[in-house]
Amino acid sequence: MLKLTNISKTFNPGTQDAKLALDNVSLHVRPGDFISIIGANGAGKSTLFGAIAGSFITDTGDIVLDGEDITLTPEYKRSKQIGRLFQDPMRGSAPGMTIEENLALAAGKGGWLHRLTKQEKNQLRERVALLGMGLEDRMSQPVGLLSGGQRQALTLMMATYNPPKLLLLDEHTAALDPGTAEKVLTLTTKIVEENQLTCLMITHNMASALSLGNRTIMMNQGKIVLDVEGADRSALSVSDLLARFREISGKALDNDRMLLI
Repeated sequence: MLKLTNISKTFNPGTQDAKLALDNVSLHVRPGDFISIIGANGAGKSTLFGAIAGSFITDTGDIVLDGEDITLTPEYKRSKQIGRLFQDPMRGSAPGMTIEENLALAAGKGGWLHRLTKQEKNQLRERVALLGMGLEDRMSQPVGLLSGGQRQALTLMMATYNPPKLLLLDEHTAALDPGTAEKVLTLTTKIVEENQLTCLMITHNMASALSLGNRTIMMNQGKIVLDVEGADRSALSVSDLLARFREISGKALDNDRMLLI
C-alpha cells in the first residue's frame, strides 16, 4: 500500500541550524498493516508523517501509495487518499462550525450552497451515535465547545468517514487524560478493523506499541532501527524494547516514564 525508498530530509540546509531529520529511510507497508511507531523525541517520527502526507518535499527518495508515485504530489491532493490526526485535538476540525457541518464536509455533503436533506441529517446523526459519547444529541453545537476527547473522537470519524487508503495517527491520544485516551484508542482499533484500514500510529505508550496492530517500528536519529512483527513482536516486553533501544542507540530513552504508561 505504501512504499518509501531512500527518503531523506534536512531542514535549514547549509546553516548552523541544519538538522538531518530523515536519513535514507525505506519502508514497505502492506495493505491492512497497523504499525505502531516509537522513538525518542526528535527521532524523526512526525517528520516521517510529514513526508508521507506531503507537508514538504523530501530531498531524496521516492514515495509510492497504492502503486502511484506521489513523491511530488501536493499535500492537498494527497489528503484525498491520506487521513491524518494530530496530537492537538484542536486540529482537524473547524471550531466555529457545528458537529453536523463538520461531518457533512467530511462526508462530501458540505458546502455553503448545499442544504442537507432530512435523510442526510439522520445519516450523520446515526454515524456520530456510533462514538457512544452522546454527540448525536448535540449536532447543532459548535465543535469548539467539545472536550478534547470528544473533539479527537469526532476528528477520527471525520478522517475515516470516507475510508482513506492510509491513516496517519500522530500521537493522537497524547494530549488526553488516561481514561479518555483509552476510549479513543479503543475507538481507533474498532474503526481501523471495521474499515480494514492501513494505519501508521506514532505513540509514546510502549504497551500500546506492542498490543495494538500487527507491527512495531522504532526510530532513532532519522532512521528506522527496529521493525518487528509476528512471533518476534509477541515475545517482546516493554523492558525488552527499552533494552533494545539502549543497545541500538547507546543511550536510554529520554522519556522512559511516559513510555512505560
